[in-house]
Amino acid sequence: MPLTVVHAQTAESRATGRRGPRPCAPLSPAGADILRIVADARTPVFVTVREGGGRRYSYWRPLDSATGRGGCYASLPTAECDRLHAAGRITLGEPLTDPARTTYRVTAARTSAGPVRAVRSLRDRAYAA
Repeated sequence: MPLTVVHAQTAESRATGRRGPRPCAPLSPAGADILRIVADARTPVFVTVREGGGRRYSYWRPLDSATGRGGCYASLPTAECDRLHAAGRITLGEPLTDPARTTYRVTAARTSAGPVRAVRSLRDRAYAA
C-alpha cells in the first residue's frame, strides 16, 4: 500500500492556506550551477576571505579524460555565491585562519521540510472499505 507524504499544517500555513515550507525564490541558471557544484560531496568548495575583505569562491576541477580539460582550481562568481549565501542556500563551515586570509568550507544548506506525516491515498482508502 503506497503512502503519500504530506506536510503537516502549522498556524501560519492555516492562515495563508499554504501547506509545507514556503517556496524559495527561483534560481538563476548560474545560481543553479553553483548550487549543483556545492551540493556534490565529491567537489569541495571553499571561500577565501582576504585581509582587506575580498572574497573568492573556488573548487578543484578534476581532469576530464574525454576533453583533456580540468586539473586546476576554478573560481565561482562571487556575486552569485554571495546571493546564495544571503538567501540561506549555502552555508560556511568552521574558519581556518592564517595571517593573510581566512578560509571556510562551503556546503549546501539543508532545507527543513518541517513535520511530515504519511497519508493513505484515496485509492487505498477505497480498497480498505
